[in-house]
Amino acid sequence: MKSTGMVRRVDELGRIVLPIELRKTFNIVEHDALEIYTEGNTIVLKKYEPACIFCGDARDVIVFKGRNVCQNCLKELQN
Repeated sequence: MKSTGMVRRVDELGRIVLPIELRKTFNIVEHDALEIYTEGNTIVLKKYEPACIFCGDARDVIVFKGRNVCQNCLKELQN
């Protein structure tokens, strides 16, 4: 993991501000969803990009009955 040299404090509501440099680098804009998980003793923030439940592809995804399905898998299901 690369250190950015940036330090942010958690406010009284448990929030932190992501520096503009990081938001630009990872194309994070207002109202984007971030996935939060842990790896060992590390907290990971990752831009949430929903993917197909069958193949994991995140391109051309639609919601079908509450599940993310890509166009290719949807075509296979219809056959």
